[in-house]
Amino acid sequence: MNGFSSEAQTMSLIAFITVITVTLLLCVMTGPDRDDLGEFYTGYRSLSPMQSGLAIAGDYISAGTVLGTIGIIALLGYDGMTLTLSTVLSLVLMMFLLAEPLRNAGRFTMGDVFSRRAHGPAVRITAAAVTLTALLPLVVFQLAGAGDLLAVVLGFHADGFKTGSIVFLGLLMITYAAIGGMKGTAFIQIVKTVVLLGAATAIAVLILDRFDFSPPALLDAAKEGSGLGDAYLTPGLQFGGDELDMISTQLTVVLGAAVLPHITMRMFTARNARAVRRSMSWAVSIVVVTCLLIAVIGFGAAALVGHKELAAGDPQGKTAFLMVSQAVMGPDPNTAETLLFTAVATAIFLTLLASVAGITLACANTLAHDLVAHGLRRAGLTDNTEMAIARAAAAGVGLVAIAIAAGARHLNLQALLTLSFCVGASAVAPALVYTLFWRRYTRTGLLATLIVGTVSALVVTTGSNLVSGSPQSVFPDQDFNWFPYTTAGLVSIPLGFLAGWLATVLYDNDRAVQRRRYEELEPTILAGAPTSP
Repeated sequence: MNGFSSEAQTMSLIAFITVITVTLLLCVMTGPDRDDLGEFYTGYRSLSPMQSGLAIAGDYISAGTVLGTIGIIALLGYDGMTLTLSTVLSLVLMMFLLAEPLRNAGRFTMGDVFSRRAHGPAVRITAAAVTLTALLPLVVFQLAGAGDLLAVVLGFHADGFKTGSIVFLGLLMITYAAIGGMKGTAFIQIVKTVVLLGAATAIAVLILDRFDFSPPALLDAAKEGSGLGDAYLTPGLQFGGDELDMISTQLTVVLGAAVLPHITMRMFTARNARAVRRSMSWAVSIVVVTCLLIAVIGFGAAALVGHKELAAGDPQGKTAFLMVSQAVMGPDPNTAETLLFTAVATAIFLTLLASVAGITLACANTLAHDLVAHGLRRAGLTDNTEMAIARAAAAGVGLVAIAIAAGARHLNLQALLTLSFCVGASAVAPALVYTLFWRRYTRTGLLATLIVGTVSALVVTTGSNLVSGSPQSVFPDQDFNWFPYTTAGLVSIPLGFLAGWLATVLYDNDRAVQRRRYEELEPTILAGAPTSP
């Protein structure tokens, strides 16, 4: 069940080469043709709401979302479904609460949003540090698994091939971010989203056809194939029945997934408030459909492949999408089925490429714009210089991520994905909510929120069972686990909100100034009315 036909592997290799060629051409053709910051950072806000929505959905639906969630549903059932629903809910909250104020208050980066309320280099430097802390683990996590996935598809299982795949994909992501800028990476996300939707829809339809399009029959077969019996469709299996651990994980995903900086930067590409609302409507609709397809594919993997085969392919189930695609086609696929498998492999490859490229671009933007141009340098840089720094930063971030991913690819790096969501939920989410909606919020409160939320997420995560003390941890042979839960959100999220509130209340020396400044900005933040920056 784990091997794929030589014809499918050959066609997949051809498809990968084609994808690389086409996407590179897209970056060259749609990227900035001159050194213009507005074009590099926002693409001159030239995307239509549908294009922008596809790009947002593409950034949001990462390789971890597609492969990881399908695997969790296939292996653990109910817990995977709640994770899927939490992912959708996070983007819905972004759509209704933050998307329009973010677009109105920001220009290029998250640091621009914070600086509307609190000036000074400390805010910019802290925003850049938080962005890197949230996103660098995410890009390392996705790159580290790329070698194994390509090895499964193409049939090359040597360690050298897996390491080479990580390096090659990493160099591609640097190229996309540096050459394409916001618009170039957006078009890659659009292509990725369309291909993924098409491939996932075809596989989901074939799975449902096996069960006469009866969801109850599919669930019964999945329950039987899982080897877990009735527990497969009951909550808490992933967390050993610990309800607090489950609540902590779901809360972290709901509050953290949609506020990560590579998602929020897409809000700044909308032409106006109406456009960002329409873009988010498209994005949420696409994510909902994709998550429904993911659920069908996950249950189909449990039903048609079975727990034993899935765990043998990958203990976390990351190859479940590929394995169920093979299972639904049978041992002797015809030409059309081989083409469909190639489309699935291409969709996974595109998902890996597009995800890491978007994250790399967000890191490069904050390093150039927040850290260098407005944090370390008091005098403004020229557009040419800032853009050169952004491109160099993309290379720097990419090379660091490649080195870490290649060195750690043998480890289970699920803790890095969890850490990214924890930083988003504990630092970015409370800082954005307070900045956009609390009149009294001060610079001290903002810095306290960002620093305490990030540090608490880092410290508590190192003591969780994802880092040590369990067979699925980063260091399974060691045990320095002092925090009894999977995610740090149960502690770090309240600390992030509390730190911002306490610092504002206790060190509120400029209450009148802060209130007056917010009242001046309120028409812009909430209604998009123009004011002086």
